[in-house]
Amino acid sequence: MDLIKKLIQRSVALLIIAGLFIINNAFGQYIKVEYPASTQPGELKLGVTYTMWIPEGVKTIRGIIVHQHGAGAVAAQSGENAAYDLHWQALAKKWDCALLTPSYHVVTESATGGSQLWYDPRKGSEKAFLNAINDFAAKSNHPELSVVPWVLWGHSAGGYWSDVMTMLHPERVAMAWLRSGTIAMWYDKPGLNLATPAAAYDVPTVCNPGIQENTNFIGMGEIRKFHEYSAKKAPVCLATDPLTGHWTGNSRYLAIPFIDACLAMRLPEKGSKSQKLRPINRKAAWYAQLPDGIAKPAASFKGDLNEAVWLPNENVAKMWTEFVKTGQVSDNTPPPAPFDVKVKDLGDKGSEITWNADADFESGIQNFVVLRDGQELGNLPAVNLVRFKVRPNFQAGWTESFNDAPSVHIPEMKFIDAWPKDNKTHTYSVITVNTVGLRSKPSAEVMSTSTK
Repeated sequence: MDLIKKLIQRSVALLIIAGLFIINNAFGQYIKVEYPASTQPGELKLGVTYTMWIPEGVKTIRGIIVHQHGAGAVAAQSGENAAYDLHWQALAKKWDCALLTPSYHVVTESATGGSQLWYDPRKGSEKAFLNAINDFAAKSNHPELSVVPWVLWGHSAGGYWSDVMTMLHPERVAMAWLRSGTIAMWYDKPGLNLATPAAAYDVPTVCNPGIQENTNFIGMGEIRKFHEYSAKKAPVCLATDPLTGHWTGNSRYLAIPFIDACLAMRLPEKGSKSQKLRPINRKAAWYAQLPDGIAKPAASFKGDLNEAVWLPNENVAKMWTEFVKTGQVSDNTPPPAPFDVKVKDLGDKGSEITWNADADFESGIQNFVVLRDGQELGNLPAVNLVRFKVRPNFQAGWTESFNDAPSVHIPEMKFIDAWPKDNKTHTYSVITVNTVGLRSKPSAEVMSTSTK
């Protein structure tokens, strides 16, 4: 609720309708729906909050990108903030998709203290998820939400959830990204296993463990999943992160372009009345044989397709090749410039500079540089630390570094220039710096007169 209070203070519109919170601003619509824990058989025995972001100006939503957090209370709390992630929003905006982030009301970090109630969809979270989508469809003026395809991204227990949901609804899933969690972890556990339907082998799937997990049941489950799917010639990729264990590392910089490529292949044509997903284009695919990891186009690949890594196109193949070797993905394009810069005179306290910015599609946002009269005045944030070998990210906190969600306290795009007391006119502009250090062009300059 702290974020809602901040948004209210920034003069956005808030509607409260029977447990449904709707926030409208110039860049999209945030909707929250909450359900209490249920005591009914087959329903979710844990409270849950779903947050959805819908890009501004989208007339017809084409899909839902689901960002599912992992087990534990900290993961659940940060998971709610994932809908505000500017980088994931850039992906959703490109494809006229909604961004949906569930947050289960877990009260303990232990997987046996609450998360076991949600991570298997068959225990009630599937039903709650479908109810939420229908509620969003009814209240957002986007009835198509009830039928559009899904992208499922999940970390840890969220990977298990995404995997099972793909098996339960393969016809709805455009692609699945399983970071450090799959149902294959529990193939030998009664009650947790599930037979893979044939249609699930048509869903592009990425198994993304950290290399430090390769000797435990999590990483071995990811590898087992990969081999099961590749044996069926399914479009499956194994993208082992060479820098990490159970934290998500820099995987978003491969996940977002990978999902982008899959959406390009699989979403129904824009304007189509059918919601049936299109099959992948295997002729455009690239394949790599492990362990050498040399990717080749489908036409010239001579390896065994029953053991091959599937990659949707040449561009993603190059990214995957770099990622599995270094844990990084290169970027040579600068980010877009900030916009809507405003300056407010604070009297003796100086000037307040605010702005807005879109995330760089390839590399997100690391920080901003504020210019006064064309000279660098300061940075926001002033210090942007590297945690868990993850690139510094403007919205990052400890939780983002671990499980790919913004900090609990999401920073504002605001800078205070406390020094100009000379009663002269100054100009201010802002530069975006992406997470590989590339700078945008400066924003348009805005003038302000500082008073003594």
